[in-house]
Amino acid sequence: MKATIWHNPKCGTSRNTLAILQEANGVEVEVIEYLKQPPSREKLAQLYRDAGMTPGEGLRMRGTDAAERGLPDSDDATVLDAMAAEPILIERPLVETDKGVRLCRPKEKVTEIL
Repeated sequence: MKATIWHNPKCGTSRNTLAILQEANGVEVEVIEYLKQPPSREKLAQLYRDAGMTPGEGLRMRGTDAAERGLPDSDDATVLDAMAAEPILIERPLVETDKGVRLCRPKEKVTEIL
């Protein structure tokens, strides 16, 4: 099975989720440091759709100016545009496998798609 993680190496939850993926049998892990290689707006929309969540639910509030910008009350298109322009607004880690997508907070959520 292939697993892609949109990862921030400075984030403990992201590092712990990556460790779970690396320790899982039969999982080939692709690591994308999303702050260096941000997903496209279209890819973000697909990830949230496949995770069964809205872009607003995937908005990183802590350590960002999302609240000051009114993003939590904005429509999906506005949130996606902001995330695509400033990937720091993307909550992490997002993991995609053939079984689905999860925002892995807490890290154990990744086991739902392994």
